[in-house]
Amino acid sequence: MAIEIRKLTPDLAEEYVNFFDVTPHDDNVEEHKCYCVCWCNDDYISKDLSTAEKRRELAFQYVKGNNLQGYLAYSDGKVVGWCNANTKSDCLKCASWQRFMSYVPLEESDTDIKVKSVFCFMIASEKKRQGIATLLLERVCQDAEQDGFHFVEAYPYKESSYQSSDFGGYFELYNKLGFQVVLETEQGLVMRKKLS
Repeated sequence: MAIEIRKLTPDLAEEYVNFFDVTPHDDNVEEHKCYCVCWCNDDYISKDLSTAEKRRELAFQYVKGNNLQGYLAYSDGKVVGWCNANTKSDCLKCASWQRFMSYVPLEESDTDIKVKSVFCFMIASEKKRQGIATLLLERVCQDAEQDGFHFVEAYPYKESSYQSSDFGGYFELYNKLGFQVVLETEQGLVMRKKLS
């Protein structure tokens, strides 16, 4: 199976939203259409995220404006996977960060440390367990290093946490690619990979 990983660019906005139109969010929340608009570099205040249609429209605008960043995986010209990866410091006002991420430490404002955050994966049901998330994460790390980031950070949930969804990825995925646990809380883990 040949998989091509493409960085999300404004010209892929239609393919991006179409993927969310037809793909279940994850194994535990099939009916929810998030369009990943809650993990972005825009302030969520005054944004209406109440319906799938509104989230879809906002997602299209976000992709066009580079507010929503990440990578799409393609198989035979069709989108089969998504990884949301954005600059951590740019996402602190997004809806999900404000709701769920109070346990994650922030870098001191007077440092030059650049962190790329991995917030979400979504893989087409028929393509799960075939290594697509690994390929996406490898590309995130490769590009982050080329772009001068110091770390890639991820936030997998623990099975015992309040979050039943699998969208954040799993400890094993990050561990095999060299991520280390830097913080463990009731909500989940903070894992980091140092880039050279």
